[in-house]
Amino acid sequence: MTLKIADHPYTFGRLHLPVAPKCNIQCNYCSREFDCLNENRPRVTSKVLSPQQALYYLEQAMALSRNIAVVGIAGPGDPFANPDESMETLRLVRDKYPEMPLCVSTNGLDLLPYIDELARLQVSHVTITINAIDPQIGAEIYSWVRYNKKMYQDIDAAKLLIKKQLESLTRLRDAGVTAKVNVTVIPGINDFHVITVASRVAELGADILQCLPFYHTKETVFENLLEPSQEMVQEIQDASSRFIPQMKHHDRCRVDAAMMLKLAKSAALPEKRLEYRPYIAVSSIEGVMINQHLGEAERFLIYSMDDRGKCILVSAREAPQAGGGEQRWKELAVTLKDCRTLLVSGAGSSPTKALKTNGIEVIVIEGVIKEVVSGIFSGQDLKELMQRSQIHSGSSNCNGTGKNCG
Repeated sequence: MTLKIADHPYTFGRLHLPVAPKCNIQCNYCSREFDCLNENRPRVTSKVLSPQQALYYLEQAMALSRNIAVVGIAGPGDPFANPDESMETLRLVRDKYPEMPLCVSTNGLDLLPYIDELARLQVSHVTITINAIDPQIGAEIYSWVRYNKKMYQDIDAAKLLIKKQLESLTRLRDAGVTAKVNVTVIPGINDFHVITVASRVAELGADILQCLPFYHTKETVFENLLEPSQEMVQEIQDASSRFIPQMKHHDRCRVDAAMMLKLAKSAALPEKRLEYRPYIAVSSIEGVMINQHLGEAERFLIYSMDDRGKCILVSAREAPQAGGGEQRWKELAVTLKDCRTLLVSGAGSSPTKALKTNGIEVIVIEGVIKEVVSGIFSGQDLKELMQRSQIHSGSSNCNGTGKNCG
């Protein structure tokens, strides 16, 4: 499955799957309150999905719109700072949609070990953001780089990043994967250097270059820099076009209200959709309110929705005996294996992690059971539910002793 440059994913309807929250570098124009700037400055921080949630989101998106022609991973961090999640997502999408073009956008630091599999998965395009090939200039752009659990700063960081970027670019060419290079045009920092970048990446096999204007972002090192004029960007594009084809049109991925709802519902699913999970479990002292700490629960109430959309109590299940450490939570995961969510007024990190690993999301919240359960089943915003629950019961903070969370 090979696309022509004219058929690059960014000219078609595309959907980015937000499965990569962590980043391995810090750019001086990037704020962690927003998505990564590999593509362009976004409007809001993305929700983060697990690979299984991302596949569900894609399935819902495909049902909603036939205009989706390409699926990509571009953040909100860097795909290869989150390689397990990113590669698993690509595998799931490829298995489900064998003909779907896939693309990935990265800073290139940790890309190299995954290029062969990207080629096997028939990823059609990989975009690398390369803002400099001169380490002195790169040192002005990047605050730090984290590689193999070691932190690099200043010129050492720039040298390492540039080395890995250029190696990856060469390997993409050898693997037959179309390589796109993004350059962020930063006035006074690298605007005079972009043509050198263009020449070098063209030599190494890049197929297309896109010059992206720097966007002013508050609370960053570059917050006082001016954005480049359209004339400056146009001049740089014209000069760079002598070496490599240019992509001049860029339109950020737009998600309408219906798709945002699909994204929110996907994020509310268990991280692993291993089996059908029709129920929600609740920890409650008297059976009316969500008001009991997970570690202190002796039973769990199991709720479902009937055909009329009414919340109904299905059963009550005994909790594993206190003590036993991690084994206790493994037993609880088996007890609640058909539940997608567990609602409690408080929970420790150990049981929360253990249950999450087994596909059960633990939500700390207080309020009327039927109101919260109905809201979750109907895909209501959890923030709104939490605000309502605080009206009913005060603070949603954990008031339990936590003595039985071990």
